[in-house]
Amino acid sequence: MAAVEQKTVTVGGAHIQYFVGGSGAPLLWLHGSEGNLGWLRLHDELASRFTVFVPTHPGFAGSERPPWLESFLDLSRFYLWIVQELGLSRPVLAGHFIGGWLAAEMAVMSPQTCGRLMLIDAAGVRPREGEITDIFLHGSDGTRQLSFFDVKQVADFELLFGTRPTPEAREAHIINREASTRYCWKPYMHDPSLPPLLERLHDLPALIVWGRHDRIVPVECGELYCKAIAGSTLAVLDQCGHFPHLEKPAEFSRAISDFLAK
Repeated sequence: MAAVEQKTVTVGGAHIQYFVGGSGAPLLWLHGSEGNLGWLRLHDELASRFTVFVPTHPGFAGSERPPWLESFLDLSRFYLWIVQELGLSRPVLAGHFIGGWLAAEMAVMSPQTCGRLMLIDAAGVRPREGEITDIFLHGSDGTRQLSFFDVKQVADFELLFGTRPTPEAREAHIINREASTRYCWKPYMHDPSLPPLLERLHDLPALIVWGRHDRIVPVECGELYCKAIAGSTLAVLDQCGHFPHLEKPAEFSRAISDFLAK
């Protein structure tokens, strides 16, 4: 296992918590609406080739939010500042769900900042036929039930989601839900201006990974991302839901290995 440190960087007066481990070129992993799940097996695997940074988004439990930071576009701009303060030179931007949306927004704002782009079951674009499930309506338990094709495939399910929450964990959940609502509610989980702006990324290596049975963000959204980013590749994993990196880790690793080795 890679040596992992938990650190804090101050950006615009706000203290931002992050994990860092490994060695090599930088890779920035951006978490989803559930908050920072900590140092995952995936991060440990990536740390054999990259210096992996796993920050907690501003306003989520563990990181402060500047009072002016209210929208998803604010968050995207602020993250470019975080990248600058961390001293990351053209990192791989990788993100799941709202983290993938965040990576895409950062890339279109400043393509020269990003070395590669990896989107995993990302929000950000609105499907033309289905819809992105309202996670606020379903609540945490309902959303979790919808998030996996088969929880038995998730080796760390009990560790990450199955234990009885402590008072601290319940408080963190409330904070994370409030932050997700603040950033993603209107318009819900998408940016109408993002799809045409994705054309800026025609020279950026991009990989899009999706669970075929994702009931939170339909695979159609992955297809729309792939169509909008010229030269990108879409990898769809069968019998897999919203968390391919947790539910199908071996298949996910194979899907990203060649992309990251280039």
